[in-house]
Amino acid sequence: MKVLSIAIPCYNSAAYMRRCIDSLLPGGDDVEILIVDDGSARDNTAEIADEYESNYPGIVKAIHQENGGHGEAVNAGLRNATGLYYKVVDSDDWVDEKAYLEIIKTLKELVAGPETVDMFISNFVYDKVGAKRKKVMRYGAFPENEVFQWEEAKKLHKGHYILMHSVIYRTMLLKECGLELPKHTFYVDNLFVFQPLPYVKNLYYKNLNFYHYFIGREDQSVNEQVMISRIDQQIRVNKIMIDLLAGRKIANKRVRQYMISYLEIITTISSVMLIRSGTEENLAKKKELWQYLKSKDAGLYFTLRHGIFGRTMNLLGKGGRKLSVAAYKISQKFYGFN
Repeated sequence: MKVLSIAIPCYNSAAYMRRCIDSLLPGGDDVEILIVDDGSARDNTAEIADEYESNYPGIVKAIHQENGGHGEAVNAGLRNATGLYYKVVDSDDWVDEKAYLEIIKTLKELVAGPETVDMFISNFVYDKVGAKRKKVMRYGAFPENEVFQWEEAKKLHKGHYILMHSVIYRTMLLKECGLELPKHTFYVDNLFVFQPLPYVKNLYYKNLNFYHYFIGREDQSVNEQVMISRIDQQIRVNKIMIDLLAGRKIANKRVRQYMISYLEIITTISSVMLIRSGTEENLAKKKELWQYLKSKDAGLYFTLRHGIFGRTMNLLGKGGRKLSVAAYKISQKFYGFN
């Protein structure tokens, strides 16, 4: 059995997917690399996927499907995964070989050990085009190189929330929690991390700079103007996260508090993008988003609305909205938001 399954969602990715795949090949027979061609039509993504499958049988598998978006590509990878653990690496990103091999070694040791680890966490690097210094996302709140539970972790800072780039989940946990990401929707990576959290008991953190998160393409989903143009998809993900948490009794208080904090950050990002768009239609959508939260869980709404971000995002008038954006920019630097 493979230790680690790695899904690479690819959509017209021919220009950069080889760097990603090549960075993962050193995992050898311990890994399976699932290249998911998500209905690519404008380039030879499909042919490149088949080429790697032919050249690396038993390690690389090419999966071809009709276009369903990033989330459906992640779903397809999970459906085909045979490894004990599951990782998603976007086709324009890559991994550090030394850290990669160390992580595989550690996963093998954990599999042979007495405790089942549900979530494995490592660092990622913001590999931003033109940046002289690459920002590294570390998790100093977590104990290093040992199996631990939520109660043993310190409180995470607002900007240090766990992203898809930093997490490896136990494959069966993802299947058991019913994870299925929505089709044709961007920003579902937040759901990938968020939905399984109540099922996570044992965690492990390795302080290695493993994942390189590339930032710089003009059409990239995290580009602010692109986010504004796709704001309805951001809101959709935001509302699904509300639905996953609202009215739900989560026994572990630390998990619930972390999920509330995560939802607060995503709702803040949705709100500020709606404000930044400058249209009356999107300002109405911001109001509706907060009303949606209130209708689903009044207590959760009160917590978020009266927190520092909730108060800032709901300042009245044009001047208030300018202050909201200014406060968000300060928060980006202070908390490390993307």
